[in-house]
Amino acid sequence: MTDIVKTISFDLWHKDPELFANQLGENQKLTGFCGIKDHPIAKELVDDCINMFADFFHQNNQIKMQYFDKNLGGARGYTPYKTETPKDGNHADLKEFWQMGRDLPLNHAYKKYMFDNYFASEIPEFEIKINELFSSFDHFGHQLMQAIALYLQLDIDHFKNSINYGNSVLRAIHYPPVTSGESGERAGAHGDINLITLLIGGHKPGLEILFENKWVPINTEQNTVVCNIGDMLERYTNHLLPSVIHRVTSDSSQTMDSSRYSIPFFLHPNPDWLIKTLPSCIDNDHPDLYPKSIIADDFLQQRLHEINLL
Repeated sequence: MTDIVKTISFDLWHKDPELFANQLGENQKLTGFCGIKDHPIAKELVDDCINMFADFFHQNNQIKMQYFDKNLGGARGYTPYKTETPKDGNHADLKEFWQMGRDLPLNHAYKKYMFDNYFASEIPEFEIKINELFSSFDHFGHQLMQAIALYLQLDIDHFKNSINYGNSVLRAIHYPPVTSGESGERAGAHGDINLITLLIGGHKPGLEILFENKWVPINTEQNTVVCNIGDMLERYTNHLLPSVIHRVTSDSSQTMDSSRYSIPFFLHPNPDWLIKTLPSCIDNDHPDLYPKSIIADDFLQQRLHEINLL
């Protein structure tokens, strides 16, 4: 990994939670990003899922399009190549993806915010594997939100009841080989919408962050999870923890001729969580940048329109 974005061991969380929280928070305060090794997401499960998603993305378009519903804003099932467009971007991303979210019973108060999941019937193990991976990400994400709470000098369970039924989503992304002369990036410059993102696959060439007005590559070891701050947490902390612009480039000779796969998990709060600036992040030198609060789902819907998914 570059010297700019550091990697820390999750083993430290079990030995000294406050020290781990401080290292995570200080790294994210500087760059918005932090690599985490020795995490609880099983490598065998990750490898199985990447192979499984590769099998799906290599199905013909007729099969893949069975799982596309343009009215869902990419929230569930398949989203075709060159659909999502970065906010204020001129070109669609050179990617296709599959997305799943939290399953809730029909009578749950938040069910109206969360669609039913799709599962690719062509792949027998699809439902079991993707559910297992979602659960692993979700549990790990809750632990990292505990660490962020400690860094912000809040109770360790400060976020617990605000993310326990969060509208979180797991996305499997396929960036196909890039055709010569094709416009756009594999993923154009953007910030993430949610609280935090956990990324598997950041070790492949192409991921870059905008740091001090320069694009800087992130190079991680294969089993590292990259965790970055999203727009919701940036807003909640009054930019103490920044949502840093990043992209996946398509101009590298190392990557243009081959497929690239990654799996981000976007950890969202409960849909009715009020994004209201944390009082401890406001002072004379840091006035409230967001005096008007907003409900998490309203913020999400606004952003989905901006990136052409609705």
